Amino acid sequence: MYKEILGVVAVAITWIAFLPYIRSIQHGKTKPHVFSWVIWGLTTFIVFLGQIADGGGAGAWAIGVSGVITTYVAWLAYQKKADIQITPTDWIFFTLALCALPLWYIHDDPLWTVVILTSIDALGFGSTFRKSYYKPFDEQLGFYVLMTTRNAVSIAALIHYSITTVIFPALTGFLGLLFILMLLVRRRQVGHG
Repeated sequence: MYKEILGVVAVAITWIAFLPYIRSIQHGKTKPHVFSWVIWGLTTFIVFLGQIADGGGAGAWAIGVSGVITTYVAWLAYQKKADIQITPTDWIFFTLALCALPLWYIHDDPLWTVVILTSIDALGFGSTFRKSYYKPFDEQLGFYVLMTTRNAVSIAALIHYSITTVIFPALTGFLGLLFILMLLVRRRQVGHG
């Protein structure tokens, strides 16, 4: 029963993290890159399916909700005419994400699909790190704190622990923690906001 409670807590944290971000898009303050959010929505939701297939249970719920919300953010960004420029790198990540699905089908195991999609997600975080190093006040620190916390709660809520179920929330949570620390250091160095 406590795993289900942790799963519900992780879903609640996901909503709490995303709602201010969505409001910011609706008010035109945040202009996310549409195609990046399409890719993240696709990868996150497929990882959720892999976690469910490998018995992740309640620990996968927040990843599934996050995949749906992330897809909504992509749609909302498109509706609000946010950044719609698509680069060759965007197409490479999108193609890799789509190619991960046949791997799952061929091998009848979601492991390599989840590993590939987690890698794509991690690589996609690189541009956010780079931009935020130079502009540390342009990102919402609270969003990353909540999402990193959510990933820890999601891992605790997993019914079955395996590389397939743990790698995505563990790696993205670790990267979130590094990102938070970098933002805090850079904000102190820059000294204004």
